[in-house]
Amino acid sequence: MKTLAVATVAFLVAVGSFAQSLQAAPIVGSMDFGGTVTYDTTSLATAARVNLWNSSFVLQDSGNFSSISPGTTVTMAAPWIFNPSTSTPSLWSVGGFKFDLTSCVITSQSSTFLNITGVGIVSGNGFDPTPGTWSFTSSDSNGQPQTTFGFQAQAAVPEPGTITLLGVGAGGLISARRRRGKM
Repeated sequence: MKTLAVATVAFLVAVGSFAQSLQAAPIVGSMDFGGTVTYDTTSLATAARVNLWNSSFVLQDSGNFSSISPGTTVTMAAPWIFNPSTSTPSLWSVGGFKFDLTSCVITSQSSTFLNITGVGIVSGNGFDPTPGTWSFTSSDSNGQPQTTFGFQAQAAVPEPGTITLLGVGAGGLISARRRRGKM
């Protein structure tokens, strides 16, 4: 029985270690964009989509995005419909990375300010597709067809491999059972 328990724990730990070694690395880092946009209306209070990204460029970046120079042009999907929330493949792409928008929420919208947050998947450059969060802000269009915007993206690190956690948990259960049997 003791040999079987030790073999089971060793097998589960080996499988967990092997499964993690097969995975590519997740994307870690953040990136800020800026530029100008044209909305479907001249009032931020009633805007529901971006019709045109007139210019979009990288302002700053970190982590795995740090190879992208500030000032690099960002390709943005148009139109981007944010009200109602619409998933948008390749909402942005730059430097071999892309962001597939899953969903968004308008957190604030008035005639002078718009803030939208959301989630999606960042992928590219040989990294694992990684969950990401983002925030889009725009202020005071003043009835003009263009307004400035800011966009911040953050790639999140996924949780540790489930198989490894199962292996550690199984090892703990076997160890506890062995101790209980000795009492």
